[in-house]
Amino acid sequence: MRIVLVGQGPFGEKTLDALIQKGENIVGVFCPQDKRGEAMKALAESSSIAVFQPNHMKDAAVQEAYLELKPELVVLAFVTDILPASLLDIPSIGTICYHPSLLPRHRGSSGINWAVIQGDKRTGLTILWADKGIDTGAILLQKEVDIAPDDTTGSLYFNKLFPMGIDAVVEAVELIKTGKAPKIPQDDALATYEPPCDEKHAGIDWSKMAAEVYNLIRGCDPQPGAYSTLGSEKVKFYKTELIDAASQTSPGQVISIGKGEVIVALNGGVLKVGKLKGEKGAKLDAEEFAGEADLKAGMRFGT
Repeated sequence: MRIVLVGQGPFGEKTLDALIQKGENIVGVFCPQDKRGEAMKALAESSSIAVFQPNHMKDAAVQEAYLELKPELVVLAFVTDILPASLLDIPSIGTICYHPSLLPRHRGSSGINWAVIQGDKRTGLTILWADKGIDTGAILLQKEVDIAPDDTTGSLYFNKLFPMGIDAVVEAVELIKTGKAPKIPQDDALATYEPPCDEKHAGIDWSKMAAEVYNLIRGCDPQPGAYSTLGSEKVKFYKTELIDAASQTSPGQVISIGKGEVIVALNGGVLKVGKLKGEKGAKLDAEEFAGEADLKAGMRFGT
């Protein structure tokens, strides 16, 4: 089976490596020109696989390359560019795509962030047959994982959905080869779609309940970073823990500063913060940040 792989970053590289190790016939690799594509390019070239690095997947040269490669299957392994519908018609079997949520829930580019932000207890990944919609194609397979109370978007992805995703792509290709790959239509009545999680969504409202604030912070960790203000400076919060304890101080106020932690009052709990980052500085341990920012107990974020 002639396979074309489109991807980027560590996920694209590891997917390529896994398919090579399985002896799959990879006839072409498409990846970005910048550092996101460096590892994939190096691995493909070392394996004598043709590499293409277009500016955009909609470029006319991409369709020409597809036609020359004659792929039976195209695998999308972490693709942020939009593929034109014309490319979906070329592979004789179709195009499959990795998506880090249990579709049809959390369609869109930030499925992991929103699962955490919205307080989901479980999430997972979907390998779907790509169509002309945004994450609307038929489901080939799904895998589920728990979202632990202390999971962040980063830990959920790198510790769970990344390695599971590599295995799922390999499994999906094998199902296709053996003619056992299903095409299960999504139930659009259960679909949710959220926009990319960026700084427009990452501002902390300290008046909200403790769990909601905590979920926002860990859902934005490491990117884009949930933030508040300290005076006129924007401050981002990382490595947090929600403590079920009563507080008599107003939400957003610093209760105490100790070794490696800043304790902040919430509405219905308190927040232990392990790392903070100012607008111009690096991410620092909480105690070190407090020293540099002259942060004291009694001061309040968000004023």
